[in-house]
Amino acid sequence: MNWKEHKKRLLEDPEFRKEYEALEPEYRLAAALIRLRLAKGLTQEELARLLNTKQESIARLESGSSLPSLSTVKKVADALDAELEIKLRPKDKAGSTSRLITRISTPSAGNPGGPTKTFR
Repeated sequence: MNWKEHKKRLLEDPEFRKEYEALEPEYRLAAALIRLRLAKGLTQEELARLLNTKQESIARLESGSSLPSLSTVKKVADALDAELEIKLRPKDKAGSTSRLITRISTPSAGNPGGPTKTFR
């Protein structure tokens, strides 16, 4: 069984699904940070040097195992030359929670001064 099949089976358990969905914002943020860092061609070590921190701190941010403060996310966004956008939205009508949505954007490669490409 591959990971996709295993995840699908796990998500059938309502308790597991609830916990999984509760962690979604952290993992979205982590995924956006990884994509931006890689798009900039930086290693974790190089990003850590830009932020005057250790590689282990970047690894924790990217793993989703720690929830960074807003000021830390701002510093990372600045180091990655990215725009930080945070918004709250109401819960959807189905009753599931629509959590804090965090997007970090960077100018599109083909149009550095134009519209931004948003990572979620």
